[in-house]
Amino acid sequence: MLTNASQALLRNSHLVNGHSVLVLNYEGDTLPKALLDSASSVSALALDFHHHLIMQPHAATNLQLYFGHKLPNQERFDSVIVYFPKAKALAPYLFNLAAKHLKLQGQLIVVGENKGGIKSLPKLLPDYFDKAFKADNARHCIVFTSELDREAPEIKIQDWCSKYPVQTPQGEMTICNMVGVFSEKKLDEGTKLLLDNLPNMRGTVLDFGCGAGVIAAALLTAQPKLKLECVDINAMALLSCELTLQANGLEAEVFASDGMAQTTKSYDGIISNPPFHDGLNRLTTIAIDFVKASAENLAKGGMFHIVANRHLPYSDCIAEKFGSVNVGAENSRYKIYSNLKR
Repeated sequence: MLTNASQALLRNSHLVNGHSVLVLNYEGDTLPKALLDSASSVSALALDFHHHLIMQPHAATNLQLYFGHKLPNQERFDSVIVYFPKAKALAPYLFNLAAKHLKLQGQLIVVGENKGGIKSLPKLLPDYFDKAFKADNARHCIVFTSELDREAPEIKIQDWCSKYPVQTPQGEMTICNMVGVFSEKKLDEGTKLLLDNLPNMRGTVLDFGCGAGVIAAALLTAQPKLKLECVDINAMALLSCELTLQANGLEAEVFASDGMAQTTKSYDGIISNPPFHDGLNRLTTIAIDFVKASAENLAKGGMFHIVANRHLPYSDCIAEKFGSVNVGAENSRYKIYSNLKR
């Protein structure tokens, strides 16, 4: 099933007849494959690892698929399609990336939902593009087109990264936050409670949903002998985490995982401020799946240590999978769950 934005693109597929096409920031469907009915070839870059996995089985000679914050090559295309991001701050980065992969006078196509900020596209488009024109308004989405008038500036990561100090119970950390990664530029309440109650951990520890690497940096600063692995589903978050670790002189393995599907080791500890923002209807299922996967991935005696909103349904599942529920600390909004695997 195609998303509304993908359906809007598909009804305008004549725009890419015979073109080599790059699709940036595509959604959780198979639109890049569907475009091959019109385009001569398609390359697609997902910034969400789950979206990449949906498309991966369809890879072919004329359908190249990538995950990350950039392409591994300098290829130029006749058309570049950009899905307008939910995080509006990411849009200028995607436009710059699109421009670096467009042929001069190549076509830019931008699609987004009406309620998602796409209406501001004409004001957001950099001046190396021509004026944006509305090509279609369908499926509660708008499709804009433009052309690349001149060469865009080189992409320098430091230009798209905010660097700022954050005070933690383990000391001051330098946080590197890429555009599109949520940050309050201070320690959020849940993470502070977690770090205020940081346990002594051992061996190999997984930081699940690592984000910009705040927990990873604090944990490694306090316990430098740990072997830490950091996973997230978002390419910009993974890059942020890598940069944060580098800025603080720390080392960890950072990689993409859809939940815990790409983790293969038995961990001595799992620590997390779980990033569950997928709509209230799915929160229960996601929380249960996370606890279940954690229990399966922990070695005997391994520690499960997370902070979560009080209203999220963790207690019953933790009791089922770990045999008990240990609330190590709590306040009016959050609880620390800390259990050992028997």
